[in-house]
Amino acid sequence: MSKWQWLLSQLTRKLWFRACLFAVLAVLSALISIVLKPYIPPHIGGIVGADAVDNILNILASSMLAVTTFSLSIMVSAYGAATTSVTPRATRLVIEDRTTQNVLATFIGSFLFSLVGIIARSMGAYGEQGRVVLFIVTLIVIGLIIITLLAWIQHLSLLGRVGETTSRVELVTRLSLETRVEVPYMGANPWPAEAQPPINAIAVYPDEIGYVQNIDLHSLNAYAESINGELYLHCQAGAFVHTAQPIIWLTSSEGEIDSAEVLSNIIISAERSFDQDPRFGFSVLAEIASRALSPAVNDPGTAIDVIGRAVRLLALWEEKTEEPERRYPRCYVRPIKTADLFDDIFNPIARDGAALVEVQLRLLKALQALNKINRAAFAADTRRYISLIAQLSETAMVSPQDKAKISSWVKQYVLHDE
Repeated sequence: MSKWQWLLSQLTRKLWFRACLFAVLAVLSALISIVLKPYIPPHIGGIVGADAVDNILNILASSMLAVTTFSLSIMVSAYGAATTSVTPRATRLVIEDRTTQNVLATFIGSFLFSLVGIIARSMGAYGEQGRVVLFIVTLIVIGLIIITLLAWIQHLSLLGRVGETTSRVELVTRLSLETRVEVPYMGANPWPAEAQPPINAIAVYPDEIGYVQNIDLHSLNAYAESINGELYLHCQAGAFVHTAQPIIWLTSSEGEIDSAEVLSNIIISAERSFDQDPRFGFSVLAEIASRALSPAVNDPGTAIDVIGRAVRLLALWEEKTEEPERRYPRCYVRPIKTADLFDDIFNPIARDGAALVEVQLRLLKALQALNKINRAAFAADTRRYISLIAQLSETAMVSPQDKAKISSWVKQYVLHDE
């Protein structure tokens, strides 16, 4: 995704953008009656009485403002619930919920439609013919409001709930992970983690401190072609960068390197983004599980649910050493390591659930399942975490019976695996 495509996608997710779009459509819908009134036969104009349209518009204007205010209060409460019961990092997904945005935009648009209709009617802009068109458009708006209210009532039962928010995190993580599996090096050349940049490469340092949200490889590759050089991308989307560490190395055989132009194609912000960063999704899922395992919440069931979601996601993962299609031959990108994904999701759960036998057993079974699903990719990391779980359980568990269960399971697994 290019820089401008990414910025546009971020813009369209804003609540105000959709509300403004619906508001403009509502105003146009109210004014369209004025444009179409010359095409309405005069004998049809008297069918709809003036009072009928005025009463409906007045009802819409008064009720939609109250409904919008009520819906906003519900939305704010849902954001607070997601922040306190799930994790603040998942609140963004609740804010970007399309159903909620469509509902609020519909209510605001309906209010503005009725308001503009009342003003135009009081000015005599419609006439008898335009009143017919306004009445038909008003009926369409009422039908849209009814459909929206029914969808809103159903959606309210899920908005801000732990399970629903966790499902949203899983979904965006799945989308990001599937993209990375399909294009593991983002269309560039593989650059092994242990490889160093060329000796003649020039380091480019970021001028901001924060997290990388988007990398426009298309523009970076074009710039590398313009200087007849190669570009080595040291960071991944989601990496924390600072001004003392290079973010890119560049080789050039034609002129000097314009660091400002290079950095303009990398968006750095104070927060991470789910779009190009599958590891962020795993970290947020781990946060949800850790919060559930805290003494204040004491909800091991949510942690077990997160473990199941982690298995579903990691089952999609595979490490590739080559890029299926190299769209950016001048660029080199580091791979995402399987060990990092395991650390992002399993390390917090293993640590915070070390004293709970039901969580540790579920974690061990999840590791066993992953080893069976893709032994070549997961064998080393599953063994590493099974050993870690055995150590943590021995230290944190109080009950000898619980320790014996974990120890017995680990011994059986090791024997079976060998």
